[in-house]
Amino acid sequence: MIAGVADTHTALWYLFKNPKLSPTALAFIDYAAAVGNTIVLSPISFAEIVYLIEKARLPESTYQELMAAIEDDGYVIKEALFDRRVVEAMRKVSRADVPDMPDRIIAATAVHLGVPVISRDARIRASDVQTIW
Repeated sequence: MIAGVADTHTALWYLFKNPKLSPTALAFIDYAAAVGNTIVLSPISFAEIVYLIEKARLPESTYQELMAAIEDDGYVIKEALFDRRVVEAMRKVSRADVPDMPDRIIAATAVHLGVPVISRDARIRASDVQTIW
């Protein structure tokens, strides 16, 4: 069962055990793993990671390390689908509230799946989208 959608930073902070990940978010992801649920990551996050690597804001190895983790059957984070149902759900995420397209796609993925977004993003958290942080 899918328990939540990780924002890009959430997935990376969880993978690399970064203390910036809130205790609530960490506990939510760890609990999902313990009970056999998954947390999904929108494909737009992979594009965002490539972009941040190209801008030298993330180490070159970040993408490969995330891919290796996601391909591990025992890892809690998996890839979400991005299809027209997610695009339709974008209509339920106000562009005024979440103007950044990657963030809006991430939020719409959660809306489509009926689960919370795990994110510290202030705009997503201030919107009507259910969040965990």
